Amino acid sequence: MARAVVEPAVLELTRQYPRGRSFSTTVAFGGDDFSMCAHIRAQWAAPGQVRIALACWTVNKDAARFLGGSPPAQEEMRLPPEGTAEWDEELTSRVIGHLAARMNALAPARPTTDAHLTITVPLTLTQPG
Repeated sequence: MARAVVEPAVLELTRQYPRGRSFSTTVAFGGDDFSMCAHIRAQWAAPGQVRIALACWTVNKDAARFLGGSPPAQEEMRLPPEGTAEWDEELTSRVIGHLAARMNALAPARPTTDAHLTITVPLTLTQPG
């Protein structure tokens, strides 16, 4: 998930949004039976450094939920206050650990006050050309 979904989303966010502002998105990765979701918040921390906050969770989408009359609701794909998802600390720790290694984090992940883990990574954007 870190390589396939989260890292590209972080890079896209930092290209699209100006320095000094916080920006966020929610992405999903999965198959027929589940989706792994990640809420990503990024902000330029200093010149050449981006602070990334991450919370991950899974949504069960197996056939039994549909046959049982309780398919996943859209709210399960979003964290509060917009949704009902609850972060999975173990999954978040694994994903941010991989992301930290791939992006050369400057320090180990730290918890935030809103159920995310955060890292700061060096990042220099180059203009496409």
